[in-house]
Amino acid sequence: MKQTFRAVLFDLDGTLADTLADLANAVNFALTLVGCPTHPQDRFRYLVGDGARNLCQRALPADRQDLVDELLHLMRGHYDAHCFDETRLYPGIPELVTELHHRSYRMAVLSNKPDVFTKRMVAHFFPSSPFDAVHGQQPGQPIKPDPAVALQIAGEFNIPAAEWLYLGDTNTDMRTATNAGMFPVGVLWGFREKDELLATGAKELIAKPSDLLGLL
Repeated sequence: MKQTFRAVLFDLDGTLADTLADLANAVNFALTLVGCPTHPQDRFRYLVGDGARNLCQRALPADRQDLVDELLHLMRGHYDAHCFDETRLYPGIPELVTELHHRSYRMAVLSNKPDVFTKRMVAHFFPSSPFDAVHGQQPGQPIKPDPAVALQIAGEFNIPAAEWLYLGDTNTDMRTATNAGMFPVGVLWGFREKDELLATGAKELIAKPSDLLGLL
C-alpha cells in the first residue's frame, strides 16, 4: 500500500537553491584576509551542510583552528552583502512548490544555514510565502542531523512525523529524516552523490523536482 504524506520538509542549500558559488566566494574571501589557502569551488560541496561554524572549521588548515571565530565573522559579513550574486533556485523548484501548495500540502524549510540568512533567502525567492514555517540554525538549538527542530515543526503542524516527506541533498539530511521518523528522499541535483544518500538512509532518490509528485 502506498504511503500517505500530508507535509513536505525541505532542506535549503543544495535542495531548493544552488548556493554553492556564493558560499565558496564568501569563505575564500575570508580565508584570504586571514592569510590561509583558499579552495576550489567544487570542494565546498563537501564542506557545507553542517552549519557555518563547521564550514569554517573545515575550510581552515588543521593548525589554524584558532582563526575560526574571525573567519566566521568575515565570511558572514561578505555573505550578507553577496548571498544573491550567483545563487539561484534549481530548475523546476518554483513549479514544484506551487503545485504542492495547490494540492494543499503543508510545507516547511529546515536548514543549518543561520536563521537570518535562511529566512532572508526564502523570502527573496518565495515572496508569496508558500511555506508554513522556515527555520535556520539558531543559538542554543541543535543543528541537523539532530531531529529536535524537525520534530518541533511536525508538532506545530499537528502532523505525525511518519506523514512527512523530507527532501534533502546530503547525508545530514537523510540522517535527520531517519532520526525524526520522516520519509527520507535524496535529490540528485544537489551537492552530494547518490551513494552517500543511499548509504545514509534515503528511501527514494529523485533526479528532478517534478519526480517528487510521483511519490505523493
